[in-house]
Amino acid sequence: MQIQKLEEELGVIIFDRGKQPIVATEIGAKILKQARTILQESERLQNIVESETGEYTGTLKIGIIPTIAPYLLPSFLQSFIEKYPNLELVIDEITTSEILKGIHKDLIDVGVLALPVNDQDIAERVLYFEPFVAYIGKRSPLYKKNKVDVDDLSTNDLLLLKEGHCLRGHALKLCKSTEKEWSQGKRKILFESGTLDTLKKLVEQDFGLTLLPFLAIKDLETKEKIALVREFNPPVPKREIGLVFSKAYLKRHLIEALAKEIINVIPKNLLSKENSIIL
Repeated sequence: MQIQKLEEELGVIIFDRGKQPIVATEIGAKILKQARTILQESERLQNIVESETGEYTGTLKIGIIPTIAPYLLPSFLQSFIEKYPNLELVIDEITTSEILKGIHKDLIDVGVLALPVNDQDIAERVLYFEPFVAYIGKRSPLYKKNKVDVDDLSTNDLLLLKEGHCLRGHALKLCKSTEKEWSQGKRKILFESGTLDTLKKLVEQDFGLTLLPFLAIKDLETKEKIALVREFNPPVPKREIGLVFSKAYLKRHLIEALAKEIINVIPKNLLSKENSIIL
């Protein structure tokens, strides 16, 4: 009823109700875009006041990809909420594409993911550079090596996350391979998983090898599992981890506080990209 009242006041139709699902008309899309701008500017006023007075209140909606969340969140979350007790955090573990959609729709304030995202409407802030390690089953010839080279990797033994996970693309890029080449590899079973935990368990049962982000190593509970990890010889393959947020810079002081808290808990050797391959 409120939308109909607004349409009557403006003398235009904002939504085409003849389609399912309902979509905005051409002029309606322009009105919605301007309405978002007005709301953002209104929120910006409160952000300016909080930033100048040093207050950190309200809600910060964070999207974080699954290959970062379980390894990074426990490191800084407790200290962050203790430092900013009046700030409510809403954290969603989702894929990169879902984070970007959420930012565009103002459903997410900031995302933690692998850069770059190549979106002209989204700002990026680099946090750290995370090395990859190989997680190798005992039957693999590479298990006998103390360290591995990038050229040692073969897609025939490679276990991947499902499509939609950026780590999948990183792994294929590192192997200089394509989706088609990987799917046509010489293997009896084609494994794809939605979680790194599943891939790790498959490797532990000697079904091949996979790539793990460096921070995932600390989750390995036993010496037997740690023995399956192999670091790469230089140049070491790494992924660039950072924050993404709207270029409207809403809640900028909260986002900057989040960035500082994450950097404080990251090992210092992960802050440099020297002698590495950035995927």
